[in-house]
Amino acid sequence: MPDDPPSSNPQAEDHYYAALDLVAEGHNEQAVAEYRQSLAADPNFTDALHGLSRALQDLNRLDEAIEVSNRIAELDPDDVLAHTSLSILYQKKGMVPEAEAEGNKARVLGWKQQLKKGSG
Repeated sequence: MPDDPPSSNPQAEDHYYAALDLVAEGHNEQAVAEYRQSLAADPNFTDALHGLSRALQDLNRLDEAIEVSNRIAELDPDDVLAHTSLSILYQKKGMVPEAEAEGNKARVLGWKQQLKKGSG
């Protein structure tokens, strides 16, 4: 559903866009708070979850970022970025087997998506 709006909740979107602005200004800590407010309004807003994971990663709060990325993968098991993020996060923590497993999942999902586009 790429044409769907990011969230059907205007409050979630407002906090999400505020968080994006804060990240652009280098204020990751405040961005985390905005992403969390966005998710309080819409807990399944995957764009906000992706942003939160990245902001936490930039703050070196890797365990929290892993938790958020796992939530995305639960909501959408075919989300390539969620598995790519998990691979990067596990690698940063020195968890090589987990990083490789998530990287492989991301690659396979990417291939599947390319095949679907090619046959569509």
